[in-house]
Amino acid sequence: MDKVTIYTDGACSGNPGPGGWGAILMFNDIKKEIYGSKKETTNNIMELTAALEALKLLKYPCEVTLYSDSAYLVNGFINGWIYNWKKNNWITSSKEPVKNKELWEELYKMTQIHKIQFVKVKGHSDNKYNNRCDELARNAILDL
Repeated sequence: MDKVTIYTDGACSGNPGPGGWGAILMFNDIKKEIYGSKKETTNNIMELTAALEALKLLKYPCEVTLYSDSAYLVNGFINGWIYNWKKNNWITSSKEPVKNKELWEELYKMTQIHKIQFVKVKGHSDNKYNNRCDELARNAILDL
């Protein structure tokens, strides 16, 4: 299985408000930057979208290390929340419907195709790839 590294970030100007996302995919010596935006969204939607859009670009099953500064995204997987939500018909432990269910469902499908390790990084610090994703996300908002 090929090994791919992905960095992602989402941003919002207001929450909700105009939002953007950015991602960097790295495979061997190849580096690809992608980004997008939405007029009315939330920061969490942009964080999930960044990961999902990056994973959608993979053409065959890969071993992925996905870095994000979003505790919402990373904890959803490493703490097993998503597996409990799915088992409980997308209802949280507090008996509420899972927010952003459609994005979580798509991300879950990606974990069935790819072997994904989610890694939390500190946002707005000295990680050049996380900082670049933040820049891509913020610039995408300006494109609206």
